[in-house]
Amino acid sequence: MFARRHPFLFFLSVVCGCMTLGFLGLVSLLAIGSGMMSHGLTDPIGSGRGNIGVVEVTGPIMSSKKVIEDIRMFRENDGIKAIVLRIDSPGGGIGPSQEIYRELMKTRDRKQVIASMGSVAASGGYYIAAATQGIVANPGTITGSIGVIMEYANLMELAQKIGISPVVIKSGEFKDMGSPLRELKEDEKALFQELVDELHAQFVSDAARGRDMDINTMKDLADGRVYTGQKALKLKLVDRLGNLDDAIQWAGEMAGIEGEPVPVYSPEDKMGFLKWLMESMFKEGNITGSLSERFRYVFR
Repeated sequence: MFARRHPFLFFLSVVCGCMTLGFLGLVSLLAIGSGMMSHGLTDPIGSGRGNIGVVEVTGPIMSSKKVIEDIRMFRENDGIKAIVLRIDSPGGGIGPSQEIYRELMKTRDRKQVIASMGSVAASGGYYIAAATQGIVANPGTITGSIGVIMEYANLMELAQKIGISPVVIKSGEFKDMGSPLRELKEDEKALFQELVDELHAQFVSDAARGRDMDINTMKDLADGRVYTGQKALKLKLVDRLGNLDDAIQWAGEMAGIEGEPVPVYSPEDKMGFLKWLMESMFKEGNITGSLSERFRYVFR
């Protein structure tokens, strides 16, 4: 009877019900998958056998918390003689990348730190690699992309078509610059360009300092282009060609480890992705929110 009298509402209830079941199924799958894909540790922490700590940075760098925790854990462990930073990331947020960079710079004063590049270690991925004492890349690794990009969507024409007229009350001339509901003014473009240039200069300076490279040489390479690992070696952006095992062997040599180096991985955060998914799905959004919400400043 309900379906006949209110077909549209009935349809919505069915669709929403299917979505709910689908979401619950996805949550269950993720929960099961997190258990199935738990990292097989080469040597569990605390066993006393591992002497090379491996910190993994996988995917976009949107948070530094877990990576920094892993770095500190291995740094404070006397049994760990060196750290290998395994990077497979296209880049990410400026703040998190800079925080990881700083933690690595502090760490390498106490222990040897080597970076191992996987399929891609570009932009923010290269930023953090530059803070290590040596970088190992595959010949086909995609790296470089040393630069900063800022982007946003202008929805002015769409808003006009559906009859949205923005009303703005602001405390200063530039408080709403970058609003998606109007064109960007020339003086606002200049301010944003100045901001991007400043962030790019920070990237170049930090990368040059970490690599002990002349800043002008680094600046010439930092036009946003990507390099293969083989090309990066010729340009001295990386130090050696090899895989993760080669990086572990090199870290062992630099740390003066006698015998075979034994890698140890940090415990995997099994609920990390699920937590991110839940927060993303239920986070309240506002199209006219703050500047940081409207724009993405990323190393990419």
